[in-house]
Amino acid sequence: MEKETSPSQSEWLIMEVFWECSTSLTAREVISKIQEKSDMSPRMVRVLLNRLWQKGVLSFTVDEHDARVYHYTPVKTKEECQREKSRKFIDSYFEGSRKNAMASLLQSAKLTEEQFLELEEILEQCRKKDCEEE
Repeated sequence: MEKETSPSQSEWLIMEVFWECSTSLTAREVISKIQEKSDMSPRMVRVLLNRLWQKGVLSFTVDEHDARVYHYTPVKTKEECQREKSRKFIDSYFEGSRKNAMASLLQSAKLTEEQFLELEEILEQCRKKDCEEE
C-alpha cells in the first residue's frame, strides 16, 4: 500500500495556520492559533504536527536555546497539497479519468455566466500550455 503523503482533513487545519503565517512556528504557537478556529486539544495538535512531519509536509529545526522546542516549517505549498489531493480523488472515484471528474463536477454545479467564462479562460490557458499529466 502506498504511503500517504498528503494532509488529512484535521491535518489540513494545521497546515492552514502555516500557509496563512508563511513563517516557522513552534507547537505552542500553532496551538494558540488553532484554538481560535477549532476546539482541538493541544495534545492532538502535537500528534498532528508529528504526522505532518512523517508525511514530509513539515520539517523542523530544534531551538538553539531549548532542545524541547521545535520550529516547524511547511515543506509543501497549499497548491502542491491541493494537486496531490485532487489526483488521489480522481484516482479513487473516477478511475484516474480527469475528464470524467471534471464533467461530474461541472454537471453537479450551478455556475453563473461569469464563472463559466472564468472556466473557459482556464481551459484555454491549459490548451495553450499543453497541460501536462502531473
